[in-house]
Formats: sequence, C-alpha cells, structure tokens
Amino acid sequence: MNHNRVVCFDLEMCCWNENGLGTTGEIIEIGLAEIDLTANKIVKRAQYYVKPVNDEISAFCVELTGITPRKIAKQGRPLADVLQSMVKNFGGNNKIYACWGRDDRILYKECKSKGLAMPFQECLNLATLYRIQHRMKDKRIGHRAAQEAKGIVWEGRQHSGYVDAYNLAKLALTML
Repeated sequence: MNHNRVVCFDLEMCCWNENGLGTTGEIIEIGLAEIDLTANKIVKRAQYYVKPVNDEISAFCVELTGITPRKIAKQGRPLADVLQSMVKNFGGNNKIYACWGRDDRILYKECKSKGLAMPFQECLNLATLYRIQHRMKDKRIGHRAAQEAKGIVWEGRQHSGYVDAYNLAKLALTML
C-alpha cells in the first residue's frame, strides 16, 4: 500500500428532479486527482465518461452537470472499461482513495449490480474527517463550503467530476 499517494475521486450520476425531489441513477462520469503527500501537490488528473446501461440523461442532469447525451454517446465507455483504465492509470488496491461523502458506496453498489470488482478497497470519507477535525458533531457541510471555509478558492464548474475531484484534492492536501 502506497501511503504517500491518495487518489481523490468524484462521481456524477444520471439525475432527475421531480416535484422538488432529487434522485440519482447510474454513474456517467468519474473524475480523479491524485495527490503526493510527500511533495504536497497534485500529480495526476483524469476524467472518464461512462455509458449508462439503463438510465438516460435528463434535461435536469444536463443543466446540473453539463454532461449531454451527445457527449456520453461520443466519449462514454462501459463502466468495466473505465474501471480498468482507473486501475491501470492510478493503481487499484495499492492506493488509498478518498471522496467527499459516500461515493465509494455508490460505486460499490453499481459494481455489484453489474458483476464488476471494485477498483480499490480502502477509501477515506473526507467529509467525515473534516467534521471531526472541525468539531462539527451534529452538522453537515458541503465540499465547496468546507473548501471556502479553509480559504481555498474553488476552481471551475461544480458538479463536474473532473473539477470536483481536483478541488477535493486541493482540500485534501490541507487535511492529510
């Protein structure tokens, strides 16, 4: 296990807003940003689009994420292929992965439903770590709000897996 490297990742899923209730479906984007804790810097980034098998991308999802059905048709790949690329380019079980919230559970559930192996085993929930570090016992905080509270400027469009993973890596460098 390489404890000097952490791979921050973010998922975007098919999503809908019906009667004010948000729901999500299959993964359509995985963004990754690897940090080197010894050098204290981001060393690698990637963005993978995933073709959903059962879900379609709604107008709400396009507005929220900027991911269009056309983009997925052109650049999307099956989840199995994307996971293989993740492991090849970022390492699988020999790296620690980190996310804000429980994206690892979302990925696990989708992998299980599609008969795929998880690309990693160890995952840090940085939202929980942040709440512990800041003694926020009964309060939740979003990724962007936490980052801005630490004086770190948010860069790019929120709800892009690529952008969110990069910003999470910037925040992680101050936490780990």
